[in-house]
Amino acid sequence: MARASTERSWLGQAAPWAAVIHTDDTREFSRIWQGFMTARLTLGLVLLAMQVTMMAIGTPHSKWLIGISLAYLASTLTTGLFGKPLFLGNSFNRHWIRLVGLDVLAYSSLQILQGNTVNYTPLFALPILLASVLGSLRLALGTAASVTMLLLGNTALAYLNGSVDTTVSLLQAALTGVGYFAIALLANQLSSRLSSEGMRVRSSQAAVNLQRQVNELVIESLPDGVLIVDRQGLVRAANPAAVQLLAPTPEQKGPVADLHREPAWQPLLELTHRSFAQGHGQQEDVTIRHAGQGPRRIHVSTRPTNPQDLGGESLCVLFLQDQRELEARMRTEKLASMGRMSTAVAHEIRNPLAAISQANALLEEDLTDPHHKKLTHMVGQNAQRLAQIVNDILNAARAQPQDGGQTPLLVNLNEAAGRVCREWSAQNTCEKRLQYLPEAQSITVQFEGDHLRRVLVNLLDNARRFASDTPGSIQVQTHSVPQHATLRVWSAGPPMDQTVERHLFEPFFSSESRSSGLGLYICRQLCEGHNASIAYHRSVREVDGQAIEGNEFFVHFVNIAQTLPAADEAHTTPWPTPLP
Repeated sequence: MARASTERSWLGQAAPWAAVIHTDDTREFSRIWQGFMTARLTLGLVLLAMQVTMMAIGTPHSKWLIGISLAYLASTLTTGLFGKPLFLGNSFNRHWIRLVGLDVLAYSSLQILQGNTVNYTPLFALPILLASVLGSLRLALGTAASVTMLLLGNTALAYLNGSVDTTVSLLQAALTGVGYFAIALLANQLSSRLSSEGMRVRSSQAAVNLQRQVNELVIESLPDGVLIVDRQGLVRAANPAAVQLLAPTPEQKGPVADLHREPAWQPLLELTHRSFAQGHGQQEDVTIRHAGQGPRRIHVSTRPTNPQDLGGESLCVLFLQDQRELEARMRTEKLASMGRMSTAVAHEIRNPLAAISQANALLEEDLTDPHHKKLTHMVGQNAQRLAQIVNDILNAARAQPQDGGQTPLLVNLNEAAGRVCREWSAQNTCEKRLQYLPEAQSITVQFEGDHLRRVLVNLLDNARRFASDTPGSIQVQTHSVPQHATLRVWSAGPPMDQTVERHLFEPFFSSESRSSGLGLYICRQLCEGHNASIAYHRSVREVDGQAIEGNEFFVHFVNIAQTLPAADEAHTTPWPTPLP
């Protein structure tokens, strides 16, 4: 809201509404303007009715009085209907003449023509008030002075005609003029106070509205649920996180309007009533049990408001936290701190572990008893698993961004992905489950070959854990558009839990106890180091003639160079599709 500087005079603020009429909010000024216009119109009707009545009852009367009253009524009606609210300014300008000057002229004319029969002196208070409220203090005092001079002039004219007592008439005119000056001063000061208070109120309302919008945005984006409930259990406000936590199913995220509506919300209602009864906040772990759904453990903290701050109404604010989120967050923090220590320990474990594996291999060569060989085989498998965990930890520490000063490394995406898929499927006996779908044209991307292999192997290992045994249940696809390419790894399997999906790419976070939780984190680090990105979503693919929904990880490459295959290579691919 723009503010115009208010005019000032030697008696304080000279233009009380000058700042208001230059803003977008002129409702108060318009109401005052309409009030004055209504008063002028009403006074015009009264004057015309009075003149007509006096003529009708036979009182000596001049037709000029009816003409002046009729002209004044027409002027006030035109101004009231078509005139726009305007500030009269600080001087006798055309706006002053059109409003205040017209009133003064009309009342003075009526007073002169009417003589001593009717006293129109009180009517001059209206133009003085009009100049005081809609104009500056200087204009108001000038208007009062002009009206006083007219009264003194009228008294002098009456004295020359010998129709009044000079002393009494002059004293009355002077006293009336003093009253007009007092009215002008007081009305202007009151108008100035009203104007300044209005501007302060608008400023406060703007600040309150801004703060309310900020609070709403903050509450809407909070990961924790927030409910505002009254004493009757009616929900005044609920953010999306609270609706998601309390909804009977993820598909039924209706508004939470009344805690009495669902039996599962009864623990929240009881906790709210207890907070109101005791007058202070409560904390409790509650369980939400919807029919046909598993239990949801929620940590609830309540804060009752002070009823004196809300006009006697009490409200209770409930903060809801998903216990699974809290536990996952604590577990992630613990695992992250342990990971920093395990990186150092991994270096120390690597050498003894290599010695154990070598000694076990030498021992197995000299054994002939099948039971002993079975034991050495178990030792070898677990040693290999430990070695893989150590490698994951060390790889996470080494997954640093690529040095921008080095020459970018280029790799043929189709050939590299096909080679990795062949090796991985042979090693894990997944030739039938894995299907490779390369792009028809060659794709060259900026990525180090070994890093690309580590990313794809991690994604394939992750897909193998959750994919079914159906042929084609794991699919690897490359796709390209100008200046962009995508590597997709899809597997047919159930959707991930939301709490797991939120932490997919965090270090040391895994839904399986046998996993180090570093595979996807390493993938993200390697992709970011090559200006690529990795993400996850659910998608539908065709498997054995049926559309099946599954989990898909995709790596998005930028700054690629495409070349069409040669004529003799157009019908050859790095790997037949599907795999034999």
